[in-house]
Amino acid sequence: MKFCSPKFLCLLILVTGASFVAAQTSNPGAHPAKRALASPFSQVGPQAVPAAVGSNYGLFTCQVGRSSATCYDPYQMRHAYGTDQLINAGYTGKGKTIVIIDAFGDPYFLSSDLAAFDSFYGLTKMNGADTTDTSAPTLSVVTPDGYQLQDDGSPVFDEGWAQETTLDVEWAHAIAPGANIVLVVAKTNYDTDMLSATKYAVDHNLGDVSSQSFGENESCMDPTLLGQEHQVFADATAKNITIFASAGDYGAPQGSCDGKSFVKAASSPATDPLVTAVGGTELHATGYCLPQLGCDPTKNPGAGTYQGEVVWNETAIGGEATGGGFSVIYNEPVDQQGTLNGGKQRGAPDVSYNAAVYHGVLVNFEGGWWLFGGTSAGSPQWAAITAIADQKAGRDLGFINAALYHLSLARQAYATSFFDVTSGNNSFAGITGFSAGPGWDAATGLGSPSAGQIATELAQFVSAGDGAAAINSSKPHANNKPTSTGHVTPH
Repeated sequence: MKFCSPKFLCLLILVTGASFVAAQTSNPGAHPAKRALASPFSQVGPQAVPAAVGSNYGLFTCQVGRSSATCYDPYQMRHAYGTDQLINAGYTGKGKTIVIIDAFGDPYFLSSDLAAFDSFYGLTKMNGADTTDTSAPTLSVVTPDGYQLQDDGSPVFDEGWAQETTLDVEWAHAIAPGANIVLVVAKTNYDTDMLSATKYAVDHNLGDVSSQSFGENESCMDPTLLGQEHQVFADATAKNITIFASAGDYGAPQGSCDGKSFVKAASSPATDPLVTAVGGTELHATGYCLPQLGCDPTKNPGAGTYQGEVVWNETAIGGEATGGGFSVIYNEPVDQQGTLNGGKQRGAPDVSYNAAVYHGVLVNFEGGWWLFGGTSAGSPQWAAITAIADQKAGRDLGFINAALYHLSLARQAYATSFFDVTSGNNSFAGITGFSAGPGWDAATGLGSPSAGQIATELAQFVSAGDGAAAINSSKPHANNKPTSTGHVTPH
């Protein structure tokens, strides 16, 4: 077998290692007696098929217009959102660390899958996959409370969370190839364990930027734990740690607390005002133009050229849609006032990123190549862009929401820093959602990033007192204690 990058014009030989088992989906919010089974919000699409157009290309049919689905590799995604401008200028996230919080992790395949992903795409190998390069960025796996163990003493393998973990790590690294990554693995996806892992990361100063690609109906979280979680985010904000969380994959609804239905609700932790919530779009960017397939590269834009975006909503083809809506736990924060059309509650998401499955990113999982989507794809990539912005600014930007909304009021700066998504909605499961429109909306927030510009603008708009002001002006309301123990699902 041979793994290599299109950059080096090598043939993809698709190898499927350990057999892929489709993730089992339970009712959102359901909580079996032994442990909560994830209803994966990191959505997995079809297996990627090699283009097989000749011996010189490591591409898939979904990259060359020979599939009903569209897919993107790291080079396309970097170009679409302008991260390539930063990388070409030497800003790779070097010297910064991205913390990823996940439950269960993937103690069996992650290392080999990441090595294959890096090798195939010619990315900087993370130290550990290539121990001869001591300057390479590192991947560290931290298990503050240990793994949950099976009867034979081996760690539990949860397919949905393994998918989530792989997506998070591979794509944070793809966008910020010079940044270190610390994967903090919670013992289970119970709220108590997720909070324990998050608190450990903050208390031990494990990184500069944090990504959380999971969540639940905010009303289902025990109010005591919700208050403790908010305090952890306050501690992180005081330390200039930027926190991202995905907004969810069930559209405007979330699972009810008894797991029997969907109700209109927003997802926690994305609704916390100290968190930057990431919603989902469907990105349209160009594929690879190959003369062997009758395409003239001189008459077509380069691979990954941005063409446009709409709200991520694949319900018409049996898929999911981006989360988004208004909190019942948090009031509208100061930074959102004047941008939400008179809203009184915290609105989410703040920003967006590509999340569509059938316009998905390529992930090496269990030795095979698959299309992945979900708002899980956006949170780690926004974290990666912010790590690069931190490097460029020469300091940790920390809490960025105030700057993002300040930026949105500066018309020219907003127009060059964001792709404003104005088409589509996040209706789902018969529940009417929110429509996109000019400026902020509860489907895509302020829009998706024009990374080269936003990295510069954030350094200008972030003020030293923003984090402290946000901490002082936000705290959760009391809410009725849910009747079942809370747990989160990977977005």
